[in-house]
Amino acid sequence: MRLLEPTTQINSEYTERIDRVIDHLRANLDRAPKLVELAKVACFSEFHFHRIFGAVTGETLNTFTNRLRLEKAARLLRYTNHGITEVALDCGFSSSATFSRAFRAGYGNSPSQFRKSGEIKKSKICKEVLPFGEYVLPMSLEEKQVAFPVTLRNFPARTGAYLRVANAFEGNRVLKAFEKMLEWTKNQPGFSEGTLFGMSADDPHVTPMPLYRYEVCFETKQTFKRAVGMSKLELPAMRYAVVRVSGNLHMVGTVWDYLFRDWLIHSDYEPEHAPGLEIYLDKERATDWSHFELELCLPIRTLRKRRI
Repeated sequence: MRLLEPTTQINSEYTERIDRVIDHLRANLDRAPKLVELAKVACFSEFHFHRIFGAVTGETLNTFTNRLRLEKAARLLRYTNHGITEVALDCGFSSSATFSRAFRAGYGNSPSQFRKSGEIKKSKICKEVLPFGEYVLPMSLEEKQVAFPVTLRNFPARTGAYLRVANAFEGNRVLKAFEKMLEWTKNQPGFSEGTLFGMSADDPHVTPMPLYRYEVCFETKQTFKRAVGMSKLELPAMRYAVVRVSGNLHMVGTVWDYLFRDWLIHSDYEPEHAPGLEIYLDKERATDWSHFELELCLPIRTLRKRRI
């Protein structure tokens, strides 16, 4: 995979327009949006759209879209019981055969093999993704069930602003985004009742770390003007499985691991294709990462019966 070299200083208008395109692609991975549609979302000329997208994201439009489709497919294979054909169609592939070829080319093994093992065979990607167990504490399932009770909660549609952080594992990029968001939100009329949260739009277990993106968000019912570099947040109404977390980064990683690898597969639910939320319960201390007070929210829907 060859990455383009994104411009270091990007005009915030370009960032916001390409953010809209990325959001649109994520919401429509079950089909192939045409160039004219994406250019219209970005308000750019079709003739120049490909070059602009590559300059801002560091990936070609085709590479970016295919990567998102395969990453969605990997999540469905790992966390649902959907048939291979159903996963293929949900991810915008025309057939299970086309999907299998693309999946093998991307991850080095077939969809059925990945479903059984959960392992990526392609050596380059293996070196770039976050290793399993990196932040997971040695706890038994019984200990996790007692320590991390799960509640189900329906969230209404939300609006606000977000900062998208590219190459989020690099240095303190995410922390700086939280600092910028807090500096702005504290001057907004809705700070006290607003919600500060983060979203992992990518899966660190299948997305190469240099490509991993994290979004720092602030949701409020108040009318406001976004700061430079921020994009508009629009989240639909959704149901979540919620766990309260009090502890360090390893505790956060352990709860996410429990939600996906233990709780979810024994529940009557499957994951929605939407980012999980990390809601900061103490906004004033959101940049103190020695200790977290969070609600981790996994988007879910009722489990669909497997189609053969």
